[in-house]
Amino acid sequence: MIRLFRVFVPVGTLALLISEILLVTGAFVLASYIILPADPGDYLLYEGGLQSIFLVVLSILIGLYLHDLYSDIDLKSRIILLQQLCLVMGIAFLIQGLVSYVDRNLRIPLRVMALGSSLAMVAIFTWRNLFSAYVSRVVGRDRLLMVGDSPVLVDIARYIDSHPEKGMVVTGYVGDFPDREAQIPGSKVLGPIASLREIVGATRPTHIVVGMFERRNCMPVNDLLELRFGGNIVEEAASTYERVCGRVCVKELRPSHLIYSGELGPRRQTLLYQSLSNLLVAAIGAIVATPVMLIVALAVRFSSPGPILYRQIRVGLDGVSFTLFKFRSMRVDAEAASGAVFASKDDPRVTRVGRIIRKLRLDELPQLFNVLRGEMSIVGPRPERPEFVKTLSIRIPYYRQRHCVRPGITGWAQINYKYGENLEDTIEKLEYDLFYIKNMSLSLDTYIIFHTLKTMLMSRGAQ
Repeated sequence: MIRLFRVFVPVGTLALLISEILLVTGAFVLASYIILPADPGDYLLYEGGLQSIFLVVLSILIGLYLHDLYSDIDLKSRIILLQQLCLVMGIAFLIQGLVSYVDRNLRIPLRVMALGSSLAMVAIFTWRNLFSAYVSRVVGRDRLLMVGDSPVLVDIARYIDSHPEKGMVVTGYVGDFPDREAQIPGSKVLGPIASLREIVGATRPTHIVVGMFERRNCMPVNDLLELRFGGNIVEEAASTYERVCGRVCVKELRPSHLIYSGELGPRRQTLLYQSLSNLLVAAIGAIVATPVMLIVALAVRFSSPGPILYRQIRVGLDGVSFTLFKFRSMRVDAEAASGAVFASKDDPRVTRVGRIIRKLRLDELPQLFNVLRGEMSIVGPRPERPEFVKTLSIRIPYYRQRHCVRPGITGWAQINYKYGENLEDTIEKLEYDLFYIKNMSLSLDTYIIFHTLKTMLMSRGAQ
C-alpha cells in the first residue's frame, strides 16, 4: 500500500488508475488520427486538442470514481460493468455539452468523441477483465503473516477477507494455540512461535504482523530482531490495523502511542491553516447554497407544522457546548416521549420532506453558519449531544480526546462508516475519529470533502 493524502491506497488501485488514464487518453488520440482528415498532430498540439482530451479523460475518471469502480476493483459481473461504463460515457457526453456552451474551442469534434468513447469503453472493459483475473493477483499483493494470539489479528484478517480490493492476503498464523484446528479467518495455523524463522523462510511474507497478550513472556524478540535485520518488515498489530482498516484500534491503544507519536495531527500550524480554509469554504458555500437553502426552507415550512430550523445543543472544541443549526427533518414532538435517543434506520419520526433532505444531506447546510461562527469545522468528528457525551466518556476509553479539535460537518468516520445506532457503532466511529485526529492535514481534509461530495451526489449513508 502507498500513502497518499495521509491515506493508505492499495498499489493495485493506483496501478489500475494510471493504466486507465493511459488507455482512455490513447483511445481519444487514436480516434483523432482515424477521424480527422487533416494532420491530427496540428489539432492535438496547436489547436487545443490535448486540452480537450484532458477534460474528457477527467470526466470519464470522475464517472468511474462515482460508480465506485476504484473502490471495488474486483470484477463481480460483466453485465453490471458494461452498464456502468455506458453511464460513465453518458456523463462524459453531458459534460461535453456543457463545455460547448462555455468555450466551443474546448469541445472535441462529435465524430472523434463518439469513436474515442467507444474505443475507451472497449479498452476499459477488456482491461478490467484482465486486471481482475490476472494482474491484481500479482501487482502490489501484500502477504501478511500473523504472529501471536491477539484478537486484533483476527479483526485484521476478517477485514481483509471482506475487502479484497485492499490487495492483501493472510498467509497464515504462527502461535502456540491450544486448539490447532480452531477456525481462524484468513488462513491456517502454520506452526508454533519456536518455528517462526523457518516459517518466514518458507512463506516469504511481505509483512510480519505481531500481536500478543503477554509480551514479556512470549514475545520472540531475538527471532524478530534477526528477521528485521534480514530485510523483513515487522509491524505491531495496532499499526497494521490502522494501515489496513483506516482507523485506530482502541482495544490496543495505549497513551504512549499518542503521547510519543510523531504524526499526531492537531499542530498549531495545521489548525491555523484549517481555520482559514474553513472560513473561505464556508463563506463561498453559504453564498452558492443560498438558493438551495431557500427552497429547502420553504419545503420544510409547508410540509409539516413547526420551525424551519432545528436547534440542538452539541459538544464542541474542548468540551464547550454550542447550538447546532439544521433544517428540521423530524416531527416537532420527535423526542417528547423517548427523550434523547440515537437516530435509527427508517426512523418513523422523520417527515417526508425530511427523508429527502437527509438523503441528499441538505439538512446539514445551515451548519455552514456554525463554521463561520467558529464553532465547527468543515471536516472533523461529528459533534455529539451532551447527554450522550457524558455516558460515552465513562464507557469508552479516549472518547474525550475527540474534543481536542473542532467538530465537523463531515468527517473521516462519516465517509467510512454507517450512521451510529448503538454503543458498538460509536466505538468504531471513535476509531475513525482518532485516525483523523492523528493524521489531521489539509490534504486529508481535501480527500474527505471530495469523497463527501460523491456521497451526496449518490445519496448514500444518510438515514
